[in-house]
Amino acid sequence: MPSIEEARAWYSETDPIHGFDHVLRVYALAEYLARSEDGDVEIVRAAALLHDIDSHKLPEPDTDSGQTQNNKRLEHHLASAEFAARVLEDEGWSHDRIAAVTHCIRAHRFRDEREHPETLEAQILYDADKLDAIGAIGVARAIAYSVKSGSPIYTQPSGQFEKTGRTEPGEAHSAYHEYLFKLCKIKERLFTPSGRAIAKERHRFMREYFEQLSAELNGEL
Repeated sequence: MPSIEEARAWYSETDPIHGFDHVLRVYALAEYLARSEDGDVEIVRAAALLHDIDSHKLPEPDTDSGQTQNNKRLEHHLASAEFAARVLEDEGWSHDRIAAVTHCIRAHRFRDEREHPETLEAQILYDADKLDAIGAIGVARAIAYSVKSGSPIYTQPSGQFEKTGRTEPGEAHSAYHEYLFKLCKIKERLFTPSGRAIAKERHRFMREYFEQLSAELNGEL
């Protein structure tokens, strides 16, 4: 299995959202959940280390294929799964265990429901990754993403967004929008009992933060 130091080379050290700090937190959470739920720790460790490869660290695309850097990554979980398969093949992993790892990686994304986490190990990676998106860390990551992308931390969501999750023309997707669209739903979408137990307190803190943020910016306090 790749070591933590080997994995470090595949990630940004400065990305506050999906950098190596995120990977280390997910790795620790996934290992804890795997031990708590009697999952395959080696599969979970490998999937955690390989689940979010920085697109700039991936091999250059094959120019004959017409693939670009942007559409190669498409959705990061698919490119990361392909990269993971090559890494584990080079290490001599069996086809079945490589398939177990790549399923974990392909199925971990909240916004893509084409492949659901079917195995316990995939459910563990999903839960570990989502736990890092809520609580104090989750709030910090949501704000960091807004700042990095040039979006505001808070704008009042439109009625359309509140009903459908789709912004109106010209409406910014603020950190508060992300809370309403995704983060507040995570607690109910986790799979493992151990993950749900951790999520309970993280969700409470995050909900109170965003409620306070909304109140202050709307002049209620």
